[in-house]
Amino acid sequence: MKKLGLLGKDISYSFSRSYFKKKFEDENINDISYENFDIKNIDLFPSIIKDTKNLKGLNVTIPYKEQVIPYLDKINKKAKAIGAVNTIRITKKGKLVGYNTDCYGFKNTLKPYIKSHHKKALILGTGGASKAIAYTFNELGISYQYVSRNLKDGVSFTYNTLTEKDIKEHQIIVNCTPLGTFPNIEDCPNIPYAAITKNHILFDLIYNPEETKFLSLGKQNKATIINGLNMLRLQAEKSWSIWDIK
Repeated sequence: MKKLGLLGKDISYSFSRSYFKKKFEDENINDISYENFDIKNIDLFPSIIKDTKNLKGLNVTIPYKEQVIPYLDKINKKAKAIGAVNTIRITKKGKLVGYNTDCYGFKNTLKPYIKSHHKKALILGTGGASKAIAYTFNELGISYQYVSRNLKDGVSFTYNTLTEKDIKEHQIIVNCTPLGTFPNIEDCPNIPYAAITKNHILFDLIYNPEETKFLSLGKQNKATIINGLNMLRLQAEKSWSIWDIK
């Protein structure tokens, strides 16, 4: 039995495992399983590789998209430019090769909604996923600024300094933080929601719940809202094609 899996921390809720389980059932794929590798810290990663027979590939989620990089033998050019890995292929010789499919999933989900006035974006959060979002904005020719709790290199705004004027000027807002994920569904990033208009796109990488507080506050102001589900589906299929399991 060939094995695939998801590397992460506290991932019992994971989209990936249920997605691939259903895919294997629907497509009559009987010789592959997909499981969660839920580890407390990245030091345990080598033992997963060593102890899991027939492991062919992994998806990687919070908080290991950046931490896993030093353990890999090779990194695809795009993943290297992004600085985060969310897919690992294990070659026949046992080499670990890192890829990033977040940018593919995000770009192809967002693109149909972009209009000519969508020239500037805000990225909420600075973790591994936010790097793929920034890379995609570069590809799309959309300028972006990071918003974080503290000012640091590359961060233009903190949640405390973000004004209504800033919101009006940036008509795409992407939540890359875990704020609002089930079960903490009343949480949301602290931004001036009153300044959001029908010209805004609010994109939340979270998919559970389907409509986060962040999205519902945007919807009240007639913004276009998009959750992370389609992005996840697209990047799961992209991972599958990277693993190329025969």
